Amino acid sequence: MEAQQKIREQSVDLAILDIMMPGMDGLQLLKSIRGSYHFPVLFLSAKSQDHDKILGLELGADDYIAKPFNPLEVVARVNALLRRVHHFDVPALPPEPEAKQLVLGALTLDLKECVLYVSGEPVMLTSTEYKILKLMMEEPGRVFTRKRIYEAVWEDFYMYEDNSIMVHISNIREKIERDSKKPEYLKTIRGLGYKINAPAEN
Repeated sequence: MEAQQKIREQSVDLAILDIMMPGMDGLQLLKSIRGSYHFPVLFLSAKSQDHDKILGLELGADDYIAKPFNPLEVVARVNALLRRVHHFDVPALPPEPEAKQLVLGALTLDLKECVLYVSGEPVMLTSTEYKILKLMMEEPGRVFTRKRIYEAVWEDFYMYEDNSIMVHISNIREKIERDSKKPEYLKTIRGLGYKINAPAEN
């Protein structure tokens, strides 16, 4: 509860949450944060089952580390998240005049404001979702492997297979597709990765 109050009172660059906390657990706090804020959230938790990790990511967490953990790994993950949010909020170089927007069907990604519009309506993205969508919308039709997505978005080496990318892709589909179970934009290419295309005209 104190953390929630601090977030309202001051600027926050990144939050590290545990799940099991008194009064309000980390998942409830994350839902509260994601109602208004984009800053990255990292979970450190003794709850290491896949479903706990997936739930945290589905609610908008950017990364998840299970206890016990190596402190150096935590520092590396925090640095990677801060680099990403810096690029998300303050691009290192101003976009070229012809590249202020990426348009694909009913999707418009405003690169200046870092806002997605679906059929003209603004849709809130986390910084991770924004980076994934920008990467793919820059090259429609290209198949992106999980390794390529991870290394471009997390700015780190892809060391092992996990569910993080799959969960973020699922969250993006919920926001851009008419039916997330039958995606028209963001397709899974079995055994390879993902690609994005404008829907075929009916």
